[in-house]
Amino acid sequence: QVQLVESGGGLVQAGGSLRLSCAASGRTFSGYSMGWFRQAPGKEREFVAHISWSGGTTYYTDSVKGRFTISRDNAKNTVYLQMNSLKPEDTAVYYCAAGPGSTIVTWDYWGQGTQVTVSS
Repeated sequence: QVQLVESGGGLVQAGGSLRLSCAASGRTFSGYSMGWFRQAPGKEREFVAHISWSGGTTYYTDSVKGRFTISRDNAKNTVYLQMNSLKPEDTAVYYCAAGPGSTIVTWDYWGQGTQVTVSS
C-alpha cells in the first residue's frame, strides 16, 4: 500500500519559516517526480512546486519563487519544502504528490495534507 505522509505544518507569523516533509513508502519511487500542492479555504487545489527524480529539475509557481525551495532525499524516499518569508496568503492545506514523468507528470499518489497557517 502506497503512503505519502506529510509533516511539518503549523502556525507561524508572517515573515517566518516552515519546513514540510513528505515520507513515501509502499513502493519504489524510482523515476518518479515529487511535488507539493496547496488548497486554501474556498479555493481549488493549486500547484506549488515539483522536483524530478534526480533532483536536477525543479519547477515553482510564480507566487513562491525565491521564497520556497523543494528538495528530495531519495535514500529516505522523502521530499521537503522549505518555506521562507511566509505570507498570510500562503495559508492552506499542503499536499504531497508523486507520479511518473519529469516535465509532464501524472500525479498518481497523494498524501492527506498538512495545515499551514500564516498569521499577519
